[in-house]
Amino acid sequence: MNHILRIVKTRVLKCILGITALLFNFTAFSQNQVIKGIIYDSFETPLEGVYVYNTTTELHTHSLENGTFSLPQCTIKDTLFIKLLGFETQKKIINQQDVTSVLKVILKPKVFQLDELILKQEIDPMSVINTIDSKTNPVNSSQEVLRKVPGLFIGQHGGGGKAEQIFLRGFDVDHGTDIAISVNGIPVNMVSHAHGQGYADLHFIIPETIKKVNFGKGPHYAEQGNFNTAGYVAFDTKEKFDTNLLKIELGDFNTYRTLGLFNLLDDSSKEKAILALEYLESDGPFESHQNFNRINLSTKYTTLLSDDNKLSIGASHFSSRWDASGQIPERAVDSGFISRFGAIDDTEGGNTSRTNLYINHHKFLSDNSILKTNAFYTNYDFELYSNFTFFLNDPVNGDQIKQYEARDIFGFNSTMNTKTTVGNAKIDYNLGLGVRNDQINDNELSRTLNRSDVLEIISLGTVNETNIYGFIDATLSYNKLKITPSIRFDYFKNLYEDNLEETYETQDIKKAIVSPKLKLSYDFGDNITTFIKSGIGFHSNDTRVVVAAGGEDILPRAYGLDIGINWKPFPRVFLNTTAWYLGLDQEFVYVGDEGIIEPSGKTKRLGIDLSGRYQLNDWLFFDSDFTYTDAKSVDEPGGQDYIPLAPELTAAGGISIDNINNFSGGLRYRYLGDRAANEDNSITAEGYTVLDANLSYTIKKITLGLSVENLLDTEWNEAQFATESRLFNETESVEEIHFTPGTPFFIKGKVSIEF
Repeated sequence: MNHILRIVKTRVLKCILGITALLFNFTAFSQNQVIKGIIYDSFETPLEGVYVYNTTTELHTHSLENGTFSLPQCTIKDTLFIKLLGFETQKKIINQQDVTSVLKVILKPKVFQLDELILKQEIDPMSVINTIDSKTNPVNSSQEVLRKVPGLFIGQHGGGGKAEQIFLRGFDVDHGTDIAISVNGIPVNMVSHAHGQGYADLHFIIPETIKKVNFGKGPHYAEQGNFNTAGYVAFDTKEKFDTNLLKIELGDFNTYRTLGLFNLLDDSSKEKAILALEYLESDGPFESHQNFNRINLSTKYTTLLSDDNKLSIGASHFSSRWDASGQIPERAVDSGFISRFGAIDDTEGGNTSRTNLYINHHKFLSDNSILKTNAFYTNYDFELYSNFTFFLNDPVNGDQIKQYEARDIFGFNSTMNTKTTVGNAKIDYNLGLGVRNDQINDNELSRTLNRSDVLEIISLGTVNETNIYGFIDATLSYNKLKITPSIRFDYFKNLYEDNLEETYETQDIKKAIVSPKLKLSYDFGDNITTFIKSGIGFHSNDTRVVVAAGGEDILPRAYGLDIGINWKPFPRVFLNTTAWYLGLDQEFVYVGDEGIIEPSGKTKRLGIDLSGRYQLNDWLFFDSDFTYTDAKSVDEPGGQDYIPLAPELTAAGGISIDNINNFSGGLRYRYLGDRAANEDNSITAEGYTVLDANLSYTIKKITLGLSVENLLDTEWNEAQFATESRLFNETESVEEIHFTPGTPFFIKGKVSIEF
């Protein structure tokens, strides 16, 4: 009997111990688990940057590009809030199944609500605001693409086909010398370009294909290298269109545009393929027709090779030709010799084309780690005819010049991002490396007549330029504080063969630069965040400068500091205020229009940026951006230290309505104040205020639209330069403002059909 009792006691004890162990394991299992999930939109497209917050532990994370997330220290019955601006917030109570399988979440789209924006939850509040801007103010032309960056202004002065002149933070960036621009990881800026260093022609991007615009001001970003001094802009294009679309636009000045957007594959969460086609032509408002036309083709194929491998293959082709009236002197207009839309030399113009091929591969190494690799090839050609001084240098044939080049660009870049948690601290670090090689044949500057006869070849050579780079940054987030130290290394090798020399010789220079940076941010509450950004950046110089200067002063540094605040004083109001400093080193600059090298002294710029957004209700939005800059040359005496064409005061904004009774539209303004056109401010480039408007109405799948540029028919100058020139009937030269007139009242109608 005792034996039987001992057996029963033993078995009962084992059972109790087993149950106790099971309960212990279950408790431990349910109290410290990592919840893994993936977040989609209604089309089963993964959503990036979704905020996932545990109300119990107050820990949070953001979804990766493939929609996946992992959140540690979760317990059964904890509550998760899953939210992304523009989508309905989802509340999820963790259950037993959620900790043993991957949580699948589908967010439904909704109208953007500014009061739902909580600043401390966002990785970059200004990028979210830009998303709202893009939704309420869609981009309708290539010229408007860069205007999505608050405080950035552009001007066209070359007949529609030439890259725009860019103004940002007190810089006349010319065509891209101090702003780094990329599309799908492909650099847009051209080094050692025939027309000017950093030349950035964005006309190859079809505006309706843009998915996201990332931007930053100042030289504070380790992943951005060459030309990132005043700032950077990075465009990503769509993988899928909401619907197939055909659009036709007709406007003044014989303007015609047609657009087609096509999804090439049936709806699938694994594969997507798109094709976009655009054709545009216009004569412009000028007396001598521009005869401008442009054709664009873009395609992209995206596939999920597996749950942790994503591949995108894309291609685009762009070609354009145009005639131009150039910049005309004020005296010719004031005397009645020509009208504001006339020309002194209407044989200006040019043609250009660009073909891009690229492969993007994303490998998700773990729940919190991703490796992104991008390889690209660009074939590019450029031919431009200009006449800035008329008969100053050649009183018989005139001063027309030809700038020509043909180039191939090869490159790749790879970045690994890893997120990890140590206690309550989060560490997010990026490690990147890459290379770019430009092979430029027949980089030419010549004096010509009537775009046909070559009178004199001033320079002709072959350029081979290589940039190898690497960077690392790490963001430590602890409670309300974020600290991001980073460092970047760039190495350049410049080769130049002067084809005008009788004896063959390759001139070569090697140079390296290290660029440290540091960013800090602190959350004072849910809706007030302060930040400090500092860093050293640079822009490279033309290879012809590099070899002529023997490698000295060829990578001028830019020293930047931003101190600012993002603030939501009221639920539907967002404000950004940033005080900033930017200083540039001495450098030597290659003047592509003259084939000479000029010194450019040290400069400093102090300024303040103000941005405001207000959403009155579901469909009415107000926005405005303001920038003030004091830009001066450091080594020049007072009164002689103005930086020509540096903007002092700019503002832009407007009112937008989004889908009220099927109507959408807006009223937009932009203001550029008077500014010095030369070093002593004796010549002034006059400012302007221009008002634009647009309105559209949607009936089922048909949208009718009307847009008006320069609604008040303001007389304004889009581009202005202080230039010394001489007309054919003048004995002496005159230095004064030469300008390209801005577009007068211009109305355009459009119709689009979705299918």
